[in-house]
Amino acid sequence: MSTILVTGGTGTIGRQVVPLLQAAGSKVRVLSRHAGDRGDGVEYLAVDLLNGEGLARAVDGVDVILHLAGGPKGDDLGTRNLVKAAERAKVGHLVHISVTAVDQLPLTYFKSKLGAEQAVRESSVPSTVLRVAQLHDFAWNTARTMAKLPVMPMPGGIRFQPVDGRDVAARLAELALGEPQGLVPDLVGPKVYSLSELARDYLRATGKHRLSLPIRVPGKAGKVYRAGGNLTLTGADIGTHTWDEFVAAQV
Repeated sequence: MSTILVTGGTGTIGRQVVPLLQAAGSKVRVLSRHAGDRGDGVEYLAVDLLNGEGLARAVDGVDVILHLAGGPKGDDLGTRNLVKAAERAKVGHLVHISVTAVDQLPLTYFKSKLGAEQAVRESSVPSTVLRVAQLHDFAWNTARTMAKLPVMPMPGGIRFQPVDGRDVAARLAELALGEPQGLVPDLVGPKVYSLSELARDYLRATGKHRLSLPIRVPGKAGKVYRAGGNLTLTGADIGTHTWDEFVAAQV
């Protein structure tokens, strides 16, 4: 029985991938803010990735690390700490989730994600890196945030390939249970949508009505988005669950 450590195991993707790993016969540890027994067969350990506290114990005896934890800041630092601990513990495989166009967009979030990805790929630990498009949950929450205003700001020319969390979880479980592969094909949703289309779907599903105000995203980031530089139109793996299915399940 292999032991798999999952960072971010209580998040959107983590909650879906942990049961898949258990069903495959793996023993699962999850890094969490709070340690303890929750009666689900998972070992929860309190670890701070940013200062490394608790990491040595967490990685001890681990065969595979599935690194899902991340945030708007400090993702690169936390990942470097995890990688160093994995090297010392001689972990056999580190699977890391990244984001599509991570090396294209000059935004703080993407720079931090790129730094995290580079830390994994430059490590002596055999690794697999999967870049995924924005989740359906992200698209939905973005539209909901925009709809809180009486007039919705609508950046023009921005498109996404939203992917379902179930597809991401299934692919990550497959990778974690397999051999290291380096950088694998991106995982994206089955259809490209403009941001305005996603927002309209949200409004229609929730019965809300809003006026929209077209705006232009400035700078290099705006140019990348308008050119479709955040999309993976060829060579990607395609998820099977659609945005329409996700929207229908929200109401």
